[in-house]
Amino acid sequence: MPGIPNDMALLLLAVLLDLAVGELPDRLHPTVWMGKTVSWSEKLAPGGQRSQLVYGAGIALLIPVFWGGLAYLAKEGLQQLHEVSYILAGAALLKPTFSVRMLFQVARWLRTLIAAGAIDEVRANMPSLVSRNVDDLTLEQATAATVESVSENLTDSIIGPWLAFALFGLPGAFAYRAVNTLDSMIGYHGRYEFLGKASARLDDLVNLIPARLTALLLVLASFFLPGQRAAGAWRIMWRDHARTASPNAGWTMSAMAGALGVALEKAGHYRLGDATRLQQPEDITRALQSMALVSAFGLALAIGLIYLRDWLI
Repeated sequence: MPGIPNDMALLLLAVLLDLAVGELPDRLHPTVWMGKTVSWSEKLAPGGQRSQLVYGAGIALLIPVFWGGLAYLAKEGLQQLHEVSYILAGAALLKPTFSVRMLFQVARWLRTLIAAGAIDEVRANMPSLVSRNVDDLTLEQATAATVESVSENLTDSIIGPWLAFALFGLPGAFAYRAVNTLDSMIGYHGRYEFLGKASARLDDLVNLIPARLTALLLVLASFFLPGQRAAGAWRIMWRDHARTASPNAGWTMSAMAGALGVALEKAGHYRLGDATRLQQPEDITRALQSMALVSAFGLALAIGLIYLRDWLI
């Protein structure tokens, strides 16, 4: 397209698709297919701690390379066909690597249930957003968990994939999503302690910059949003970001806690921020306002990086 980099048009169209249409059916969703490759690889995993470490390192590298390679072939084929074909089909391919609409809708629905005091329905719906045990969750804890999930997923579900695309095109976005899928499926302690160790470390590595950038965007957004404090976001982010087991999640969650003036706590794991007041359903609304503004900032940044990338190349 004259005067507009193709990848910029592709990204904007992909965002419009996400906002207008939402998620693809599971049978057509590349992230679901990525999950199937992880499940298939898991079934072939050897026994023994050392063997699982080596095998886990192998799949942590090969699965992202495989999906990034497929995206590269698709990109090359579409570009040779026609630039308009590349933009249209590329947008459809890029869209499943991120999710703005679904995260917003799930969090907003939970806010409605929490405000109505429907604790049983809240507990039934929370697993779609968090992985913790929700059997004894109170309404205030559910509010905090929803705010935490929104702030943490800003990196994995929105800013990270957009940065990967802006820097490395469709292959980068697909490889990023494959790394994230590996981490979400096998990158945790217990059963996958050794098999998923490399996947967890790789996910930590690829999110080092996106997580910190997203936290800074949260601080920036808090300057403009009602009911938020930029000074608190900055102070709590620097004070509490290292309190989580993840080297990345604490940055965005602590920035959000400071902006809202609340404490975000996972019992037995971490406590971020100072509880200046009780948490309320409106805090989820404020977190979603932050999400919207941070997404706008992140999209503008990604577009700028695409321009810079094209100029340098």
